Amino acid sequence: MSLTTATATTAGQRKPIRIWVDGCYDVMHHGHFNALRQAKAMGDIVVAGVHSDAELLLHKGPTVMNENERMAAVAACKWVDEVVPNAPYSTSLEWMDKYNCDYCVHGDDPSTLADGTDSYKYVKAQGRYLECKRTKGVSTTDLVNRMLLMTTLQQQEQDQGQGDRAVGDIDGGRTNSSRPEQQQQQQKKQQQHEVLSTARKISIFSRGNRDLQKGDRVIYVDGTFDLLHVGHIEFLKRAKARGDYLVVGVYDDATVRAIKGSAHHPLMSMHERVLALLACRHVDDVVLSAPYHLTEHVLDGDYTIHEVVRGSHHPHRQPRTTTTDQETNVENDPYQLAKERGIFVQLDEPAHEVTTRSIIHRIVKQRTMYEDRQRKRALKEAAAAAAVTVSAKPLEQ
Repeated sequence: MSLTTATATTAGQRKPIRIWVDGCYDVMHHGHFNALRQAKAMGDIVVAGVHSDAELLLHKGPTVMNENERMAAVAACKWVDEVVPNAPYSTSLEWMDKYNCDYCVHGDDPSTLADGTDSYKYVKAQGRYLECKRTKGVSTTDLVNRMLLMTTLQQQEQDQGQGDRAVGDIDGGRTNSSRPEQQQQQQKKQQQHEVLSTARKISIFSRGNRDLQKGDRVIYVDGTFDLLHVGHIEFLKRAKARGDYLVVGVYDDATVRAIKGSAHHPLMSMHERVLALLACRHVDDVVLSAPYHLTEHVLDGDYTIHEVVRGSHHPHRQPRTTTTDQETNVENDPYQLAKERGIFVQLDEPAHEVTTRSIIHRIVKQRTMYEDRQRKRALKEAAAAAAVTVSAKPLEQ
């Protein structure tokens, strides 16, 4: 069954191809967004089904983000047209037909139920399954491991008297430099999940973003945007509503480490954070390695910035230098130039309860549970990979 014949009408006009893409979408990252992007390229309308917390607890284990937070993150993706809650973990033809979907799309990584059977066996049997390429180097499991490692190293620093803040204050405050062996361990782990920055990836994720139009009111925001979450999304949505075109400045990794006063930040590299932002429907363009202190080049460069917006989630905090980062000027308010021009706005809306710090706190609070989940997932993924390898081997003659 081809995509053309499946969607033909009696009038000879092709009806839109509706693609079903279900998933957990826990701690959304550029791998999730890339799968949704590929699904969009296979059809016209992407319907994203989000599994419930109860369904995931049965088949995969506890989630980091609850179902409402996960749905909000999926809805913010520019390649998603519709979001459906309570999608079954075992994709059924009846469920796809309920939402008039022609095909189901999933990555080339195995997905199994609690009993070990294929989650997509029913749609595969009917020829309505399409496969996209899984993004290498990132997964929710990987991100949870990064959070576990970061908090472990911070605990070690506290226990050894090397830090001057508790692990509980993991998103702010000041620390001394890590011991050399700890820095080497962190650097090794960072290299393992490092995503290569390529113009092609950024170009692909930028496609479909609207061009600046004459008369557009340009809004600028900046920040770290680590672990893009519903708190970030709500802020970006509010900022975009103040104008027509939203430009997001993203700090590079060295700047983030200086701001946080910790060698263990950010959890995601600048390239990973940029890709996630480019997938957000509220973002029109991104400035890579944005300066911490606003300059005339930012405000009057490629864009004429009409308003600089700051979120209400925390007060302004000056960056602190470490032995591994370049010296950072901490004397001036980074928004001073915007304030002098009268274009700076601090949002008055209540801060969203979800922050990068609160997400990490969830991991810390139930560390044993998440460590157990990670072990089970690793065993399950290894067994699934082994099964694929065995089935791919040619039969002996």
